[in-house]
Amino acid sequence: MSTEKEKSERFKRVAEGRTNKIIDQIRLLGNCANKSNYEYSEEDIRKIFSAIENELRLTKAKYQSKQKNKKFEL
Repeated sequence: MSTEKEKSERFKRVAEGRTNKIIDQIRLLGNCANKSNYEYSEEDIRKIFSAIENELRLTKAKYQSKQKNKKFEL
């Protein structure tokens, strides 16, 4: 079985790598803002960032929601 320290170290290693990959991909997406190479509408940009923001909200909620099996109460 994994100890708490091992789990923490594994989380840090995995989360750090994945976070850096996401940051790199966001920077690459930023390269698409160059109007001399690409053509896009404000609606295109709205859809892109709406999708990103929505996914970020959903992922953040996974870390904040610790009461998944809470019983119903009136």
